[in-house]
Amino acid sequence: MLREQFPGLNVQVHGKPLVYLDNAATAQRPQAVLDAINDYYLNHNANIHRGVHALSESATVLYEQARVSMAKLINAPTMKDLIFVRGCTEGVNLVAQTFVRNRLKAGDEILISHLEHHSNIVPWQILCEQTGAVLKVIPMNQLGELELDDLDQLINEKTRFMSVVHVSNSLGTINPVKKMVQAAHDKGVPVLVDGAQATPHIKVDVQDLDCDFYTVSGHKMYGPTGSGVLYGKTEHLNSMPPYHGGGEMISKVTFESTVYNAVPAKFEAGTPNIAGGIGLGAAAEFILAAGIDKISARDHQLRVYTEQALKQVSGLSIIGNAKEKSPVFSFVIDGVHAHDIGTIIDHCGVAVRTGHHCTMPIFQYYGLAGTCRASLAFYNTEQDVDVLVESLLKAKTMFQ
Repeated sequence: MLREQFPGLNVQVHGKPLVYLDNAATAQRPQAVLDAINDYYLNHNANIHRGVHALSESATVLYEQARVSMAKLINAPTMKDLIFVRGCTEGVNLVAQTFVRNRLKAGDEILISHLEHHSNIVPWQILCEQTGAVLKVIPMNQLGELELDDLDQLINEKTRFMSVVHVSNSLGTINPVKKMVQAAHDKGVPVLVDGAQATPHIKVDVQDLDCDFYTVSGHKMYGPTGSGVLYGKTEHLNSMPPYHGGGEMISKVTFESTVYNAVPAKFEAGTPNIAGGIGLGAAAEFILAAGIDKISARDHQLRVYTEQALKQVSGLSIIGNAKEKSPVFSFVIDGVHAHDIGTIIDHCGVAVRTGHHCTMPIFQYYGLAGTCRASLAFYNTEQDVDVLVESLLKAKTMFQ
């Protein structure tokens, strides 16, 4: 079974078997990812791209093969369209400062949605402060779905860029990003899609989406922390100035001037997270081997089971009930603070996230300070859900 390939699920917490339901924050890693990282440090530990000796050459092959694997996972036209970054946050900031900033003047508009993670809000606010541009927001409804009926009006002659999340980290909502990208492109507006929560759960095809940029977070998709990729259309990447300066991103340097390297090296200054990149490639290969369609089908089973199981807890309300969503459940229980719930069920071995989940505007909309969030991955089981429900019933009893 695939679950058996995740050794991190075998630990005990407070003397109880771990029930790990915090996958939207970070997923566990399969043995293949751990082995790939270990193999690099044991057998190929050298800097890449810069040496003619055997270790450097083998490390470079492993690192660049990871780029090939990620391109295959998201169906990028070429591996050269992928830039290694530390995660979605760096990818968004890179696009904001190197692609969008020079296109803005005071009064121009950037369009995001109400479902965004802070990492897809704050970089655009900073950019607006720098340029005098204005941030506009696509509204949401009580179900946690975006209100798209007026999208054509929101995208107007002042709109210069749109950046939207593919799957909400706090509500699980899967947005119709292909439709949104098309609406923006119809008016000549380029689009970035934040795919942090998408690649672990659903098939991602950047060519089919036709998005201009797409960000991927490694540690959400069973890879290492501090790893990820930014996909960009070739013409955009070629037109963008570098984000960082240093070694590797150059082809010639004098004291008078610098000639920059070709994409993707132009955006990858300095020694990269080599082990992280190799581990990310192993995670991509793991998903490809497991089959994203099978993973999505298992996610749906767990979602349906969990929705029914949580009904056993009286006073529990699920926040966000979009028709299309991943197995993410933000919930509150009448009379019990979310942090108290999280602390109590932790002693039952259950790991969930509590708070605002880096999506404060979402919970301001609902009039909440935060929620408990149980986020499942395909390796979770119905028994995990049963333990969650039992622990929630225990927590509720303690506060009655």
